[in-house]
Amino acid sequence: MEWKYLINDKRFGLEDYHHSKPGLRSDFQRDYDRLIFSSPFRRLQNKTQVFPLPGSIFVHNRLTHSLEVSSCGRSIANEVAEVLCHKYSDQEVKQKLSHLGEIVAAACLAHDLGNPPFGHSGEKAISTFFSEGEGRGIESMLTPKQWQDLIKFAGNANAFRLLTHRFNGRREGGFAMTYSMLASIVKYPFDSSLATKNKFGFFTTEVDDFIRIATELGIRRIDGVDGIKYARHPLVYIVEAADDICYEVMDIEDAHKLKILGTQQVIDLFIAYFSGDRKEEMLRNMERVDDPNEKIAYLRSCVIGTLVNRAAEVFIDNEQAILDGTFTGCLIDHIPSLELAAYNACVDLSYAKIYNSSQVVDIELAGNRIITFLLEKLVNAVLNPELNYSRLLLSRVPEQYEVHSPDLFCRLQAVVDHVSAMTDVYALDLYRKLNGLKLPAV
Repeated sequence: MEWKYLINDKRFGLEDYHHSKPGLRSDFQRDYDRLIFSSPFRRLQNKTQVFPLPGSIFVHNRLTHSLEVSSCGRSIANEVAEVLCHKYSDQEVKQKLSHLGEIVAAACLAHDLGNPPFGHSGEKAISTFFSEGEGRGIESMLTPKQWQDLIKFAGNANAFRLLTHRFNGRREGGFAMTYSMLASIVKYPFDSSLATKNKFGFFTTEVDDFIRIATELGIRRIDGVDGIKYARHPLVYIVEAADDICYEVMDIEDAHKLKILGTQQVIDLFIAYFSGDRKEEMLRNMERVDDPNEKIAYLRSCVIGTLVNRAAEVFIDNEQAILDGTFTGCLIDHIPSLELAAYNACVDLSYAKIYNSSQVVDIELAGNRIITFLLEKLVNAVLNPELNYSRLLLSRVPEQYEVHSPDLFCRLQAVVDHVSAMTDVYALDLYRKLNGLKLPAV
């Protein structure tokens, strides 16, 4: 793959209108701005990241997480761009490489747009509704690939759909994002028939869209497999690294604020990323601060800075393998042993103490029940639209979702689109209303 093709500001759905615009903002910066002002991005403020939405203690939600990932990703990409701009003498390529930070910053903002309410458990609730719950009887009505899309529902594939699909009332191309930005969010560039652990990049309805983008950008297609599979766009590795860094480090800081983890325990975790004079300097700096939260915040910033630098170094050192599509694993897998051991210790502790904590499990249990109930009602409504209850319920679905389509899979996707777009608060409120636990206020 070649940078001169991989960096392309053509807009999806607006190819016939492609032209340079006046002013300082590039089309990649316009992607970022378009996302910041969008409704799906705003809704992330009311979607769970890991811990329940805050009361008196403000932990991360999907919105704050996405903003931090964007900041981190932009830093990694800018470090990479600085080196690559010196490496390539071709002026056109150098000019394109200067936009890496802008592309990655926008892609990082968008990487979680397709995630349903209640964290990652929301994804599981949607897929298991069809594979284990009331939705099982629908399988015979769909093609095998359509069924795979439902029982392996993935937020990553849903983000690509959200940005590219022409919902009712929307323009051609959905959000009409640039080709390079769209390719940079597809972490798993294959269809659901090749999914592992419910991870894939695009639904059946968006296969042709991804192929069009990949062909334009010169992304290598991988032959010899039963489904559709491509190499990753190189910038996916940077988006992924920024996400990995932020959620792992910030989840631990949140757990400390919630007193799930002790101060000394987190200090030991974070200081393990460093050695020698740097470690001694950081310990001295912490002695100047009495507030435990400030101590952890200082260490967290140091850890993120180090991981950003190491991720950029790995990308630069492995650029050719990444362009060839032969690079294996993620960037974090290849950082030096000291930092990798410290990172893995954070991962192990997170699974042992955070992701199985009562606060997290309780929100997963509640979210599963709410999403399952909403899917039961809405799926039954699109299967039996002639019923009075179905008619009433479907009248409450926003018009952008095609719940009255003559195509069954289209109607089912519309239901999933609607539920996955909900915030935690909206889903809970609708659940209460449909159960008669809450009446509308006048």
